[in-house]
Amino acid sequence: MRLAPALPYHPPMNTAAHTAPRAHHTTPQPFGEHLRHWRQRRRLSQLDLAQEADISTRHLSFVETGRASPSREMVLRLAERLDIPLRERNALLVAAGFAPMYRERPLDDPALAAARRAVELVLRSHEPAPALAVDRHWNLVAANAAVAHLLAGVDPELLATPMNVLRLSLHPKGLAPRIVNLVQWRAHIFERLRQQISATGDCALAALLQELRAYPVPEGADDIRLEGELLGVAMPLCFRTEGGVLNFISTTTVFGTPVDVTLQELAVESFFPADTFTTQALRQLTPG
Repeated sequence: MRLAPALPYHPPMNTAAHTAPRAHHTTPQPFGEHLRHWRQRRRLSQLDLAQEADISTRHLSFVETGRASPSREMVLRLAERLDIPLRERNALLVAAGFAPMYRERPLDDPALAAARRAVELVLRSHEPAPALAVDRHWNLVAANAAVAHLLAGVDPELLATPMNVLRLSLHPKGLAPRIVNLVQWRAHIFERLRQQISATGDCALAALLQELRAYPVPEGADDIRLEGELLGVAMPLCFRTEGGVLNFISTTTVFGTPVDVTLQELAVESFFPADTFTTQALRQLTPG
């Protein structure tokens, strides 16, 4: 799928071909180092993890130091207890001498047809409100027709494939000048990224966060922190258009029990009108 100033709905594009590169170690890490990295990232002691995984602390220590080799079952059990993403579970399996378990298919693969239809249904049924699907690095995978109406005036370079929706929203030549509560929204985005980085250890996301934090706040943007019923319920996004300010709250939809890397890393962001004016304005922007 490619974005143009007038964006129709298209089938989701091949995410494998449009995913930002991720840094890799030049030499493979031993399994024990991988395991220690994730245990420490989850702030667990060896005793804590051993109890969670129902193994002895002594054996876990031997596995981390390389004095013992884990079975495939143990690798998967430890990965489950540590809530390690599927992509990294594959890396753990390989480091322990086993074949990867979880496949990574492009979204247009026939095996993912049901998942693709589910994404299409969510996006289309959400019109006239905007909704979009993103991969693990927040690159656009698919969007409904309503999204195009919010992109007028954006620098065309920011719409090039792969289009990163966080870069688009916070870049001074993107949507940032039109976000009324920009400072508040930036802080919200940064916190979401920090949580995602903490959960996944993805260095590409860490680089993206550093890039976004370096963007200047457009001149004239005020530190507006909205008061009212939305606070304490959901973070509002207030978007300035020629017809007035549109107020949104958003939800994130993910697949509940994925066993495919692509599906686990796919998320649908749906924006809901937070007031009557926004509801009516969206209907006028996307008739029918």
